[in-house]
Amino acid sequence: MDLDVLASGLEFPEGPVAMDDGSVILVEIARGTLTRVDADGSVDVVAECGGGPNGAAVGPDGAMYVCNNGGCFEWIDFGGLTIPGSLPRSWKGGSIQRVDLDAGEVVTLYAGCDGRQLRAPNDLVFDAHGGFWFTDHGVRAERSSDRTGVFYAKADGSSITEVIFPLDAPNGVGLSPDGTRVYVAETHTGRLWAWDVTAPGVAASDPAALNAGGELLCGLPGMQLFDSLAVDGAGNVCVGTLVNGGVTVVAPDGSSSEHLPMPDMLVTNICFGGPDLTTAYVTMSGTGQLGVGQWSGPGLALAHSA
Repeated sequence: MDLDVLASGLEFPEGPVAMDDGSVILVEIARGTLTRVDADGSVDVVAECGGGPNGAAVGPDGAMYVCNNGGCFEWIDFGGLTIPGSLPRSWKGGSIQRVDLDAGEVVTLYAGCDGRQLRAPNDLVFDAHGGFWFTDHGVRAERSSDRTGVFYAKADGSSITEVIFPLDAPNGVGLSPDGTRVYVAETHTGRLWAWDVTAPGVAASDPAALNAGGELLCGLPGMQLFDSLAVDGAGNVCVGTLVNGGVTVVAPDGSSSEHLPMPDMLVTNICFGGPDLTTAYVTMSGTGQLGVGQWSGPGLALAHSA
């Protein structure tokens, strides 16, 4: 896939959202901001989120909802490539934030569930019922690693439930076109899992089963890690791929996968926009760039837009 660079100089961009006006709103994790990239490539800060804003999605009220990992990385300049490093001493946990796009006001919607602090929320997707699924990636300290899961919450702040547990660094999350399957990518295992959605916010998971009873759709060989994801109009799951930088496209039933290489070893996410949803926007985080190119078909229209 050929990509042009729409914007550069970004500080570890992630969570791209194609907006109705042709701009793209994304997060800059290392900068702590929600940022708009206009169609001409100009860059403006929408809001100061603080911590480590990660995934982003438009909710039913037109606001932007942000997974904030709480600033769980030290940042390392590795020969001009920005890479996430160790856990800072200042980190205290993450949250889900709501951002008013007009005023730039940031409100913490959720900081915990069932009496447990959220660790490092990473990615989210809204369903047609106005609720959203999100992953908690957790953190890795020098000698320990979290076991975390996938949550479902309401946009009005009234309800949050842990639905799928335990997983190993769950990162990208998405829904099938009909909303009956939820997909989750694990980073360190390089695996993509799927669960049936049996009701809004309910998945056919089993905490006593291997990987909470998920169906394994794809497991990458060698040194490849999975990041965030989007689903295209054909139902393919398109996962940002680390180390072997690019996007891995996995068939809905897991019967095939294809790797699309891109010029950054830390390709973290993809979204679809344009009038026919065939424009792909890709966050190339190590080099701080937002790439743009033509996808082979239309992306999936999300439940909400602004």
